[in-house]
Amino acid sequence: LTQEEIAFYDALAENESAIEAMGDEQLRVIAHELLTNVKSNVSIDWAHRESARARMRVLVKRILRKYGYPPDLQEAAVQTVLQQAEVLSEMWAA
Repeated sequence: LTQEEIAFYDALAENESAIEAMGDEQLRVIAHELLTNVKSNVSIDWAHRESARARMRVLVKRILRKYGYPPDLQEAAVQTVLQQAEVLSEMWAA
């Protein structure tokens, strides 16, 4: 995993039950897809415009659902992934 993928992996693996339910390899796959999709959908002002943030939340939720991420853990994971995306997008812009 790249450093960026590790940031998303850590966001997903923050909850121990997610690791138990999904497994390490599945979380790696999700982290890679999140990075690819988030990076290609980040706009300059996405962190400040609510409509752009909403689109990003939907994107993340779709990916998590696609891979069967535990529904009771999804909202916390989405928030953590978005926080990671904000930090990473600042680095991508620099």
